Amino acid sequence: MKVLLDSSGWIEYFTGGPLADRYAAYLNARYSIITPTIVLYEVYKKLKRERGEETALALMGQVQTTNVVPLTDSVAYLAADISLRYGLAMADAIVYATGRDQGADVVTGDADLKDLPGVVYVR
Repeated sequence: MKVLLDSSGWIEYFTGGPLADRYAAYLNARYSIITPTIVLYEVYKKLKRERGEETALALMGQVQTTNVVPLTDSVAYLAADISLRYGLAMADAIVYATGRDQGADVVTGDADLKDLPGVVYVR
């Protein structure tokens, strides 16, 4: 099964937040994890700011073992359409559009995505 673990999930997992175990359940061989490049940006930025560059780079190595999906023109157009339809911010729309394009469920703690089809809301 394909899943897209969004930025909130990776950050929760890496920082040992209260929902870390729920996200960790998706980081096993049962799931094929995809990661949009915008998630790399968001997670690295937060980890570097809060934990420093060395730690951020070390943790990002785990994210890099997933199937990293670049933003293509077709996903950008899909994200724009999704943003208009659901009123999502750019990053959320790109994450959700990437999941739809790749046939993956989006695993997130982001309340802006919780009611969309194909979203597993972790709370």
